[in-house]
Amino acid sequence: MKIVVYDVENWERESFKPLEAEHDVVYREDSLSAETVGENADADIVSGFIYSDFSADTLSKMESLKLVVTRSTGVDHVATDWCDEHDVKVAYVPGYGENTVAEHTFALLLAVSHRLIEAADRTRKGDFNNQGLTGFDLCGKTIGIIGTGNIGVHTCRIARGFGMEVLAFDIQKNEDAAREIGFEYCAMENLLERADVVSLHVPGTPKTKDLIGKEQFDRMKDGVVLINTARGTVVNAEALSEALLSGKVAGAGLDVLPEEPVIREEAETLRSVFTQEHDLSKLLAGHALLRLNNVVITPHNAFNTREAVQRILDTTRENIEGFIAGEPRNLANGKKG
Repeated sequence: MKIVVYDVENWERESFKPLEAEHDVVYREDSLSAETVGENADADIVSGFIYSDFSADTLSKMESLKLVVTRSTGVDHVATDWCDEHDVKVAYVPGYGENTVAEHTFALLLAVSHRLIEAADRTRKGDFNNQGLTGFDLCGKTIGIIGTGNIGVHTCRIARGFGMEVLAFDIQKNEDAAREIGFEYCAMENLLERADVVSLHVPGTPKTKDLIGKEQFDRMKDGVVLINTARGTVVNAEALSEALLSGKVAGAGLDVLPEEPVIREEAETLRSVFTQEHDLSKLLAGHALLRLNNVVITPHNAFNTREAVQRILDTTRENIEGFIAGEPRNLANGKKG
């Protein structure tokens, strides 16, 4: 088969090398579009990132097309209806950073609980005085996990490893995970009232916009710590700033902020194109939260490890191999593999 891989950087080609023995694999650094199809209009399989144009207008130019493989979790940029009508399968990457984001959650929490940023800055200046750097133990504290999808469950597991009591809230409960790991589901209000640390792991949707606002902060314990590695829109930034300044919230670890440009998923920030088009440093430079000593902010980087990036590439290749072998996997349309 002819396989065309768009949006591919030189180092990424190695992941697709196994396909070259039996198939014609073409690599393109640019994105797929109606203008760039050209000599690759005869492709049987096409793969691309979220920058590629998988619209009906572009895909209709590829008369031999059998499979679209997007190197992303989201498929909203793919004309799945057109693919259904023309018997073209669509494969995606269902997950690649569950443990990765959960680990970053605790990197932020430890940075807050052990005053790591302040301590490192102080010693870098030659000052080894630890006065004012007293932190707090995680062991014995109660953490409230809002959202128990794959990332939330990984976070629960790590929290138990630290000796924390774990409360959880989700509309769809994972009772098997709760029994295995040892965490307790409870009502949202109850979680907010009991937790020493609140960690967010829900998607950014209209329903979750401002999920945590003034009313929710008022319910929390005095001196609570908030961690957000989900989406910036889940927390009302003004309410958070007020809670931090008043001392209601003792500290916050944030990997996301409301002012970030709309991002379909973390994978979008992997590409140099994103950096060129959306300079987060300029967008967020004046944000009030950046100036607070009890806030640790990272630049939407929770997902960004070598292993997570490699999982995207490996899953994409496996999706292609499975389809060719007659055992399609991770399909977003048609019969699930």
